Amino acid sequence: MARLFYSLILYLITPLIWLRLLWRARKQPEYLQRLGERYGFYRQPVPEKLIWVHAVSVGETRAAQPLIEGLQAQWPQHRILLTGMTPTGRTAGQQVYGERVIQAYLPYDYPTAVDRFFRHFSPAFGVLMETEIWPNLLASAQARKIPVMLANARLSARSARGYGKLDALVRPAFAALSGIAAQTTGDAERLAELGAHPVEVCGNLKFDVTPSPENLALGQRWRDSLGQRPVWLAASTREGEESLIIAAWRQVAVENALLVIVPRHPQRFDEVADLLKEQGMNVLRRSAGQPSPETQVWLGDSMGEMAAYYILADIAFIGGSLLPLGGQNLIEAAACGCPVLVGPHTFNFLQATEDAIAAGAARRVESPQALAAAVEGLLGNKRELTTMQAAARAFAQAHQGATRRMLALIARWSGRAGC
Repeated sequence: MARLFYSLILYLITPLIWLRLLWRARKQPEYLQRLGERYGFYRQPVPEKLIWVHAVSVGETRAAQPLIEGLQAQWPQHRILLTGMTPTGRTAGQQVYGERVIQAYLPYDYPTAVDRFFRHFSPAFGVLMETEIWPNLLASAQARKIPVMLANARLSARSARGYGKLDALVRPAFAALSGIAAQTTGDAERLAELGAHPVEVCGNLKFDVTPSPENLALGQRWRDSLGQRPVWLAASTREGEESLIIAAWRQVAVENALLVIVPRHPQRFDEVADLLKEQGMNVLRRSAGQPSPETQVWLGDSMGEMAAYYILADIAFIGGSLLPLGGQNLIEAAACGCPVLVGPHTFNFLQATEDAIAAGAARRVESPQALAAAVEGLLGNKRELTTMQAAARAFAQAHQGATRRMLALIARWSGRAGC
């Protein structure tokens, strides 16, 4: 009954879903492309053997890279179907995987739409990345005896409380999964309390993501072109944070330092550029060239180059954490040997953040003023900065291996080890 009521609500709010698509299409017209796929209508030819991986957007798409490559190596006779929900995620999939995978949008969770999805693609098994729980999708997979697993799973205490309020709906959905590979012990405990079984702790796939040689070389070229100029990166910033970062930057008394800002969402590039100009900053966009000695702020308006920005920077602040937005992941920064600062709000990536702080790879600041003081102190102390760089690399290397563990579990839980 709970799923029936949920489905009815979905049908009733269809006009709101369309309004949301139209609203997002103002800045990203791609949201109005391939609309049929969002309702389970596909034109792609389907290979005989297929493994399905779902990564909702950009972060999950990039995090899935070592797992997808492992699936391709373990089952070479299968093609990979990569589904997502956003145009930026689809673009990231093209950048990372090219033609090695088939891409499509996962349909909205209408019963008829998810049935059409499974009838068209009929995957051997499915792997959902992180926290993608769709009751009708999982019920349809279970009815068709298609094993579906949750990989790299994470669930914050806040999200667990929210799911707990919908227990009659989400408990059968979690129970329909063939298995869950959780990032941490805390994630595993919260998922088990919601009815997930079996659950095993495997670590975080993002530690296994290797920055591309092209991005590493690009970042080094940028670094070489700036000489000894100090660089502070504000990475994956969210709405409302840039003004706080600019205020902090004005307090940093480090001669000739360069601030690099890379907004989390590409649809905000123009908005942030306008804000910087309004603040009287000498700003240059990445798309317009490399910074000159007069450039105060370099706006990273590019996709797929975050590793290059981390190689460029002396220190990085990870966005989404100055305001109560939960923060973004600091693992890629650590893998590039870039010391990290985070704000007080990191509940989306709490364990990785706490582990990085304990390892000396990151520090927490409680306010824009504290952020300014930390940036100034580190940029003025080469020895301390070097120590943090070494700690960041060691922290990233120490947590690798999740891919191997997840592949073993997927083979066991899917029952497809020899397929």
